[in-house]
This record gives sequence, C-alpha cells and structure tokens, in this order.
Amino acid sequence: MIKQLKIGNVTLPNNLILAPMAGVTDLPFRLLCKEQGAGLLCMEMVSAKAILYKNRNTESLLTIDPRENPVSLQLFGSDPEIVAGIAHQIEDRPFDILDLNMGCPVPKIVNNGEGSALMKNPCLAGEIIEKTVKAVKKPVTVKIRKGFDDDHVNAVEMAKIAEASGAAAVAVHGRTREQYYSGKADWDIIRQVKEAVSIPVIGNGDLLCAEDVIAMQEQTGCDGFMIGRGAQGNPWIFKQILHFFETGEHLAKPSPEEVVQMILRHAQMMLEFKGEYIGIREIRKHAAWYTAGYPNSAKLRVAINTVETYDELEELLLSGLEEEAKP
Repeated sequence: MIKQLKIGNVTLPNNLILAPMAGVTDLPFRLLCKEQGAGLLCMEMVSAKAILYKNRNTESLLTIDPRENPVSLQLFGSDPEIVAGIAHQIEDRPFDILDLNMGCPVPKIVNNGEGSALMKNPCLAGEIIEKTVKAVKKPVTVKIRKGFDDDHVNAVEMAKIAEASGAAAVAVHGRTREQYYSGKADWDIIRQVKEAVSIPVIGNGDLLCAEDVIAMQEQTGCDGFMIGRGAQGNPWIFKQILHFFETGEHLAKPSPEEVVQMILRHAQMMLEFKGEYIGIREIRKHAAWYTAGYPNSAKLRVAINTVETYDELEELLLSGLEEEAKP
C-alpha cells in the first residue's frame, strides 16, 4: 500500500505525493509537507512561454530548496518545440522529475489550448510528450484528467499515448475538465488507466484520509496517491496517513495550539520567501483552511483577512487561543 515508488530512475521514499496546485504548492508549503512525510513534492505549474519570454514572476516559481528533493517541476504549454526547448534549458535546475500539465481546467489556460485543452487533442499531446522526453534525461511524467467532458472521456487513450511517447508515469484526476473540482471523483477511470498501461499510475481526487487511500488502492490498483485539496490547511495529512499504515491507529487532529504554531511558522516562511506585503496576503487563504472546523473559525477568518503584518496575525491568533482557554 504505502511503499517506495520508482519513476524512471527516481525512487520516492513513499508513494504519497503532494499534488501541484497553482497558488498553493509554493516553496514554503512544500517544505511543510515534506516535514510531514510527503514522498514527492510537486511544484506550482509554470508556463513554458513565460520562461521563454523571461517573465519576472517565473523565477520564484522555479525556486527549489535542497531540503525538498525529490521534487517535480511542472511545465504547461501547447507548442511542442517551446515546451521541449524550455525543458532542456532548465534541466540543470535541481528538480528530479519533469511533469507536463494536461489537466488544468482554468479558462485562460484552456482557451490558449493548454492544460486540459490538450485532452481534446491527443495527437498534439503525444508530440509534446515525445519531444520533451527526447530533450531531457530526467523522467517526464504527465498529469491528465478523466476527459474534457462527459462526452469525451479519453483518459485511457491519453495514458496509452503518454506511455508510447516515453512518459515515465501518469497521474489521473478522476474528474473531467467541465467538472473542475465539483462532484465526486471517478476512481473507476483510474482503474481503467492502470489496466491499460505498464508505467506507474498515480491516482488523484478525493483523498482526504488513510481510508480513502485504502479504498482507492482497492478499487484501482494504482501505484501512487496524489493529495491535493486534502493537504490545504493540513500538511499533517501525510504524517496522519503514514502513521495509520504503520500502526493501524489514527493520529489525533492537531490541537488549536498546534494549528496556530503551524500557521505562524508558515507565515514566517512566506514572509521570508515573498516579503511581508505579498506573504501576509497569501497566508490569509492558508489560515482560513487551517482553521476550518475549529471553534469560532468563521469569525476568525473574517479577522484574518484584515491583518496587514505578521505581528497583527500573531496577536490575533494568540488572543484567539486565550479566549478559547477561558473557563
């Protein structure tokens, strides 16, 4: 169940993988998930064209800390020459695996023919994969969805093309592009992909606890488990799942004190990496995820959205703990 996973020439310590999430899986958050036991960290997706045209925002997206490895860098694009050329250009950066995004559902990406739009153009997808595989020595993986919509469910076809084009593994999100993140993920499509290809298949969608990992494994036979929204505000999820498989017991939910300490540490890392103005604004959404389900969390979230400095955030969270501790 939880075991080492080999992707090309890279061996992961375990098969729990942090999904790539734009605006979420930046360097600070990846490091927190690594500390909790994630076997592979996936970076935020980066536009091949943005790197080509030296967009100033891409450098922070490409930054990797030596403590992260193994780490997967994800590119997106629809021009095979550009994607392959950029992959070759950045290959000396310290990532272990190069992932090609063919699943992002965001309209501006799809309208450019990128992300999940490539699910509608399997031939072009195959050309992008094949040229990128030839351009680099590191393993190339592909992230796809169930299909573009319910009338075009072609994950099996896409996975076969990915394998034939030299991909070292494929990750399958069990929702169509039209679904975005709504409804229930279709794990049966992951099973179909697993039965159709011999490269490792990584299942993605609705993994929120150890029981979900067990259920997905039993239903699909997949080789790895990619955790996305289940890790938002909960980097502990990796530790929780690993602990369950090692002991058969559930770890207790983090206490409010532990949550506050994690938010403050996360905030410090964000400020260090992005500066106070951006860092404090970006930690707000994380803080909302961290505190969901705890007493007075709705009121706290409103207050968190008004903080402008680290000191204000710390004071707010610590005073919240004091209020809770009162008899």
